[in-house]
Parts: sequence; C-alpha cells; structure tokens
Amino acid sequence: MPGFLDQQHLVSFAVNVARMSAWLLLLTLIFAPLERLFAVHPRNFFRKSLLQDLGYYFVSGIVPGLLLTVPLATAAWAAHELMPWRVQMAVAAWPLWLRVAVGMLVAEIGFYWGHRWCHEIPFLWRFHSIHHSAEHVYFLTSARAHPIDNVFNKLCGLIPAYMLGVADPISRTGSIVPTLIMLFVTLWGFFIHSNLRWRLGPLEWVIATPAFHLWHHTLGGLRDRNYAPTLPWVDRIFGTYHVPHNQWPSAYGIDTKLPDSLVGQLIHPFRSGPAAATPSGPIAADR
Repeated sequence: MPGFLDQQHLVSFAVNVARMSAWLLLLTLIFAPLERLFAVHPRNFFRKSLLQDLGYYFVSGIVPGLLLTVPLATAAWAAHELMPWRVQMAVAAWPLWLRVAVGMLVAEIGFYWGHRWCHEIPFLWRFHSIHHSAEHVYFLTSARAHPIDNVFNKLCGLIPAYMLGVADPISRTGSIVPTLIMLFVTLWGFFIHSNLRWRLGPLEWVIATPAFHLWHHTLGGLRDRNYAPTLPWVDRIFGTYHVPHNQWPSAYGIDTKLPDSLVGQLIHPFRSGPAAATPSGPIAADR
C-alpha cells in the first residue's frame, strides 16, 4: 500500500509538471513575440535571469498548493460552521454567475489588502521583496514569488470569499468559485507583468493593464501604489492609484542585494534581519 501511494503521488506530480509545462509553452508563444514587437524596454528574452525565473514558475505552481491545503480547508470549515444557515441558504440560491462576480469582488479587496500589507509590514516585505527584485519585468515575473508570499496573498483573497459564503467547499458549484477566481487572477497576472507598451484608454479605469502594474515595480517609493491585481478602481478608492499619462517606469527592482541563486533567495527571508529588506512605506512615495 505505501508503495502504491508513493506511485500515485509521483504520477500526480508528473501530471502537474506536464500541465505547467504546457501552460508555459502557451504563455511563451503568446507573450514572447508580443514583448519583442511592443516592448516598453526592449530586452533579450534569453538572458541570465531566465533559468531562475523558470525555477520560480515551477516552485510557484507546485509548493503553494501543498501549503494551502490545510489552511484553506480549515478556513472553509470555520466559515461554514460560523455563518448562519439562513445566510448560507440565501447565498446558495444565487446563480453561479452572481456568486462568481461577488466572489471576484470580495477576493479583489482581500488581495489588495494582503498585497498592501506585504509592502507596509517589514516581516512580510522580506518575502515579497523577492518578487520586486526583478530588474526587468516581463510576463514570467508574475510567477517570481516566494512560496510564503504566494500563500499569504492567496489566503487574503480566498478567505473573504469563504466567509461570505460565495465559495462553499461542500457543494460542487461552490468549489468552482475559488477555482475560477484563482484561474483568472493568475492568467491576468501574466498580462499585467508583461513588457508591453499597450494602453486601453477608458478601459484602464476598469481593468488592470501593464501600464498600471509596471509602475508598481518601479525602483523607489512609487512601488507602494497600484496593489490591486485586476481592478484599478480599488486603488482609487483607497488612494493608492498612480498611472502618469504617457510615462513609463525607467527602472525596476529594489535597493537590497539578494543572493544570486534561487535557493539562496528562498532562504534569504528567514536569515535577513529587520533592516535587510525594508519597505519604503506608503508615505515615502509622497515625500
């Protein structure tokens, strides 16, 4: 029996890697030519950081799922037990499209605040700074994240959906809601990180674009802006919106020097002291 279970785990792992490889190929076929034709900052695709970014892509796709299983199951169970049954029945009666729409909205606000806390709380910034350490931002930068950072942000977005009841692990349709939320946010994340000089006019008030998110990766205090993953008007509500007209960031990255290796960077947040990777804070950008 143990050998059979180990074999099942290996097969599951292999299938997961194959699925991620297929997505990687598709994303590369889409974004690599576009970033060459419409680049904000022209760069060679095959550069020194590519292998490291590929490593983060697979780490981000495999490790957070393992770490999220227990906390998400616990949060879902607690939400189900604590929410009044009348509310559960009322929300369960909503059509799927309404539960997905409300789930996307509450998750967006959760993602916003989780992301903002990662900039304002030094301990969380230790992990999140790895995402901002990229000196060239392109579509694969979306997957450049420490697993702890990844897990924290996903929890901040999904737990409100469970608490509200639009996501219910007990029903089949309820379990679809968090899956659709994460699928959309993940795929859109590759777009907003892409090195594309594309503007969408009035639609930029409604949906996040590279013009919106690339400013979040700029070197300096202006990175403490534009936290929302898909809805920029959430930043407008909370006073953190910043998209200058006809301007683009001139440099990306952080002031802190991180280890060169992938393993070194994954270990770095646990070794660094409070001053090793410090967020600039929301006020610093206005000084």
